[in-house]
Amino acid sequence: MGANWPAVYARGLRVTDMAVTALVVAIAYFGRFGMDSNSIAAQVPPFEYAAISLLILILWNADLALFRTRERQVLGAGATEYKRVMQSALRSFGLLAIIMVVFQLDVVRGFFAIALPLGMALLVLARWLWRRWIARQRAVGGYLSNAVVLGSTDDVRYVISQLQANLSTGYRVAGVAVTSLDLDTEIDQSWYRVPVHSNLADIARVIRLSEADTVIVAGNLPGGPRTIQELGWRLGDLATELVLASSLTNVAGPRVHFRPVEGLPLMHVEMPQYSGGKHVYKRVADVFLSSMALLVLAPLLLVLGIVVRLDSSGPALFHQERIGRNGETFKMIKFRSMVVDADAQLEKLAGSNQGAGLLFKMAADPRITKCGRWMRKFSFDELPQFWNVLVGNMSLVGPRPPLATEVAQYQAPTHRRLLIKPGITGLWQINGRSNLAWDEAVRLDLYYVENWSLTGDLIILWRTAKAVCASEGAY
Repeated sequence: MGANWPAVYARGLRVTDMAVTALVVAIAYFGRFGMDSNSIAAQVPPFEYAAISLLILILWNADLALFRTRERQVLGAGATEYKRVMQSALRSFGLLAIIMVVFQLDVVRGFFAIALPLGMALLVLARWLWRRWIARQRAVGGYLSNAVVLGSTDDVRYVISQLQANLSTGYRVAGVAVTSLDLDTEIDQSWYRVPVHSNLADIARVIRLSEADTVIVAGNLPGGPRTIQELGWRLGDLATELVLASSLTNVAGPRVHFRPVEGLPLMHVEMPQYSGGKHVYKRVADVFLSSMALLVLAPLLLVLGIVVRLDSSGPALFHQERIGRNGETFKMIKFRSMVVDADAQLEKLAGSNQGAGLLFKMAADPRITKCGRWMRKFSFDELPQFWNVLVGNMSLVGPRPPLATEVAQYQAPTHRRLLIKPGITGLWQINGRSNLAWDEAVRLDLYYVENWSLTGDLIILWRTAKAVCASEGAY
C-alpha cells in the first residue's frame, strides 16, 4: 500500500461514516413517525423533519471531518478515535438542539432518542470492524508506514522491539540511524533484518535509502532540543514526519498535558489518582455491571456449581485469602478447580514450577480436576468473583489479587500494585496471563495502577472476552 495508505484508509472510513449516519437518520425518521398512527406522518412525513434529518446528516459528517476523527495518528490503536467519534455525535446533536431552541422549532424527542444512541453505537462498531480489518492487513505487512529510528543504541533497541511487538502503531522499521555505537554492543533478535544505515548527519540519505516517511527519535539526541529543532526543519523540507518517542514510558497520554509558553513549552504530568471522584465512578460501574452479571449468569453459576460437586468430592466454591487494596485481606471466591488437598500437595510439586517469579504454575498440574481444566481454560472458575466486586473487595478491572506469601516477597516498587483494588481482569489477563514473565506482569500492573481510566477499563473488558476465547496462558 505504501505511504499513501492513510489517505486510502481515511477514504474508506468517510464512506462508511456517511453510510452509517444516513442509515441512522433514516431509521430515526421513519421509525419515529411510522410508529405514530395518529400523526400526519403516518400518511406523509412532515417537511420540517425531512429538513432536520438532512441538517443532522450534514452537521454530523462535517463534524466527523473537521474534528479529526480520521487523523492518521489515532487510526488503528488506542481509545482516542472512539472518543472523538462519540464526541462528534454529542456535538452535532447538541448544536442541532441549540438551533431548534433559537428558531423555536418543535422537535419530537423520540427522534433524538433513537438517532443519538444508535448513531454512537453503530459508528463505534464500524470503526472497530475497520480496526479488525487493518490489523489483519498489518499482520501480513500491509498498511504500514516505513520509519527510520534515530538515537543511541540502547534507545533504538527498545523502540524497535516495541514497534515490532505492536504493529497496531502502523510503523515498519525500515532503517536505523544511530548516534552512538559501542564496540561491545550486542545485536539481539530485535535488530534482525533491520538495516543500520548511518547517523544523524546523513539523515536525508537514510530516508532515501529506506523509503521512509517518518523519523522516530528514540530518547535524547546529542545537542538536546536544538538538534531536534534543526532536525524538524530538515524533515519538513523532505516532507517527512517527525515522531518523538517519550522517555516517560510508563505514563499514559491522558496524564500528559502541554502548556504553551513562548520559548518554553511545558509538559505537565498529572499525579496518579488512587482515590477521589474517578474512583467513585469506577465503584458505581463495578456495582452496576457486577450485579447485572450475577443476575444474567445465575443459571450458569448454578449449573457449574453442580458440575463441580459431581466431578469430585468437596465443596463447589473455593475461598482463598488474598491481599487487596492497601494490604487488606479478603476472601476471594472461585469455583473449586483442584482437589480438596491441593495445598498439601504443593510442596512436593515445587520442583515442577513453571510460573513466573513468585507465582506457582504448572501447565499439567495433577491437582486440577477434570472439570477444572476446561473451566480454567475459559475462566469459568473466576465467575463467582463478581460477588467480590459487588461487595467491594475487588473491581472488575485491576491488578491481579496476590497471595499473602507473594506480598511478603515483594520488592520496591511492586508494593504499588496494592494502591488500588485488585481486579477480575486486567492488562495481565489480555497480554498472556500465565505466559507472561514476572517482570512484565509487574510492569503491566504498575502501568495500570498509575494510568487507569474508565474508557481504558471498558477496552480491557472488551479485550478480555477475546483473550478468554483464545485461552492463551490459561492453566
